[in-house]
Amino acid sequence: MKPTSNLLTSAVLVCGLALITYTAAAAQKPARTTAPKVSHQAAGQPAVGQSNPKTPHDFRGIAAKLNTTPDALESAYQTAKQANPKLTHGQFVAANMLANNLGSKNPSITTQAILDGLQSGKSIGQTLQSLGLSAKDAKEAERAAARDAKEARTQAQQQQPATKPTNQ
Repeated sequence: MKPTSNLLTSAVLVCGLALITYTAAAAQKPARTTAPKVSHQAAGQPAVGQSNPKTPHDFRGIAAKLNTTPDALESAYQTAKQANPKLTHGQFVAANMLANNLGSKNPSITTQAILDGLQSGKSIGQTLQSLGLSAKDAKEAERAAARDAKEARTQAQQQQPATKPTNQ
């Protein structure tokens, strides 16, 4: 055999193996099915294929940690969101956690002060530094707040009763 013939044979074999491997992997994926649209949906439930809107339940864990209610946090979030349309849910939660964690040691650090800093275009870290924290302390406070928020969210999810989907 000629060397070019070996090279060609090798290339064909490699391509064939790649095609077989891809086909086998693709065959193992579950088939995509679409759920039937339900015309008799419960009130307040999103249509099939739509994501759930933010509800007070998103604030359940954080509300318990902050000794308030999910409805009160939802209302405060909506008010803050009107003042700053770029405000995210995560930023709002972080601002509340940071104010809760740092407010007793530094009275100038309040939820509103942090939200005002965000509205002016500063990051949370920059805002905390402008309120008197060092860069190192600001970063550490952000990490602690993120850890606390994650812990609160995890606890709320563990306390949520498991619901089984019903087939109709």
